[in-house]
Amino acid sequence: MRFPFRLATAVLLALPGTAMAVATIDKVEIRGLDEHDNVEALMLENINVALSLNDTMGHRQGESRLEYLLSEAETETREALEPFGYYSPTVTVDSSRSGEGRSQRMQVVITVDKGEPVRVRHSSLSIEGEGGGDHYLKDDLAQFQPLPGEIFDHTTYEASKLRIVRRLAERGYLDADYLQRQVEVTRSEYAADIDLSWVSGIRYDMGPTTFHQNKFDPGLLEQLVYWDEGSYYHQGKLDRLRDSLIDLDYFSSIDIQPDPDNAVEGQVPIEVNLRLAKRDVYTAGLSYGTESGPGVRFGLDRRYVNSRGHKLSAQLDYASKRKQLDLLYRIPAFRWLDGWYGIGAKAYDEQTDYIDTRYYKYSFSRSGQISERWTATASLHLLNERWRYILTDESGTRAALTYEDGTYVYPELVGRYIGVDDHAFPQHGVSGTLTFRGGLEGAGSDANFSQVHAQANWYQGLGNSRLIMRGEAGYTFTNGLTDMPPSLRYYAGGFRSIRGYEYREVGPRVDTANGEYSVGAKAVLTGSVEFEHYLSGGPWGGALFVDTGSAFNDTPDWRTGVGLGLRWRSPVGPVRLDIARGLDDPDTDFQLYLSIGADL
Repeated sequence: MRFPFRLATAVLLALPGTAMAVATIDKVEIRGLDEHDNVEALMLENINVALSLNDTMGHRQGESRLEYLLSEAETETREALEPFGYYSPTVTVDSSRSGEGRSQRMQVVITVDKGEPVRVRHSSLSIEGEGGGDHYLKDDLAQFQPLPGEIFDHTTYEASKLRIVRRLAERGYLDADYLQRQVEVTRSEYAADIDLSWVSGIRYDMGPTTFHQNKFDPGLLEQLVYWDEGSYYHQGKLDRLRDSLIDLDYFSSIDIQPDPDNAVEGQVPIEVNLRLAKRDVYTAGLSYGTESGPGVRFGLDRRYVNSRGHKLSAQLDYASKRKQLDLLYRIPAFRWLDGWYGIGAKAYDEQTDYIDTRYYKYSFSRSGQISERWTATASLHLLNERWRYILTDESGTRAALTYEDGTYVYPELVGRYIGVDDHAFPQHGVSGTLTFRGGLEGAGSDANFSQVHAQANWYQGLGNSRLIMRGEAGYTFTNGLTDMPPSLRYYAGGFRSIRGYEYREVGPRVDTANGEYSVGAKAVLTGSVEFEHYLSGGPWGGALFVDTGSAFNDTPDWRTGVGLGLRWRSPVGPVRLDIARGLDDPDTDFQLYLSIGADL
């Protein structure tokens, strides 16, 4: 019984061209298209995605399956060229084999001649209803592509169509729909005729806005609605409301939708569905600085304290030689400008080899969003600071100067500008901060002074690389610099200043037997040029940089540092590891810097 079956199997395997013959496809080559041409490179990619041959590469296939795949390859290649406007290409599929028996290898060559492209012959575009007179929609119709005479590229056509659909929704034509949506391709004439039309319906106005949440007092979030009920509908209004709600950091989920089904007299209700985020955020970490020593950091952010939307933040940085506690209580201030009232307190203590300083600062502030890119904070500060410098003579004996004590009351105005394409990892744009502050004797301050300070960053993407330029300038107008406390003086050196030098190393110094120590300056001026390159556009990269500048009273004493760094675009923000060397007699040979987070 078994012998005839085995004999038949052996005979079938031995016969060439039978269904039992097998081969493995190990190469598929497409010829006739230039991979260096942008459009033809996309064609190659589309063909490779469409080919079933590629899905079976490296796997043995039976003869009948191979014949099917080869026959389908021509059809798949033709269809893959149609989105680019080539409906009548010449496609030739050739194959060759090597090896014997079940070890046969097959190579496939697909030769493509695109032929004559299909071009737009006629284009009929229209919008009926109120939208027909909307000048934004008229402009979109006038810019619709492809134009008559151009190749009928599907991607361009769909993008133009989608732009009009989005514009209709954006401008409040929420009932808009297609009347006609047809493209007729005549292959024999290499022609495509476009017939597209919409009916817009009415343009809706803004109706009542309802917030669906059960935490905050009625009327609190409603202050963020800056438009008047009955004003024209525009998607940009909803986008601005969404941004304002995101900035509050109250919610883990924000969904804003118009409800045209329940519109009354052309006014569409706006439904805002909100889900609370976790109330408390705790942070902890380790720190180390060459001057501050080892330390720990703890933080608490309470996103909402009560039903009125108040917030609380507490941050403690406790190191062996430097300790800092920051407390900030914020109260919503949504009328006039979206922002906050802030009540802050800060305690700072520093005990290093050359300085003994301690201060307490209290502040009251009002912040506001002036525009999409500008924010401003006006504040009033009360500062009480006690400090003294510690000198060491040639015998090593430490001598502490007499404590100085001062109280300073001063207003401060800070303007922040962020005009970049990506807040986490900018490729293009500019960001900056401008600060003014000043105090008067007789008005709560122990010294007359005024300060202006500016910082700016410029970003320029270059393919897989970035060019970053930074600058800082500050000046103190005062006749009594010795009366100014250390916290209101300028320093240079360290990360975000002049890398290659220690923190506060650059500037006016006091000579002691243990070295020179910075005592702060009236002015500061620094600049930086940095070039980053990321491997194959991935998360890992490297950097080269040059920093220069000075903190000074009268004449700058320039210091320059150079270095290189490692970059990683991590899920929690950019990670930067830099090593730098000062070129002008730094206190140490090399400086190492580690930072995490966006640098805006």
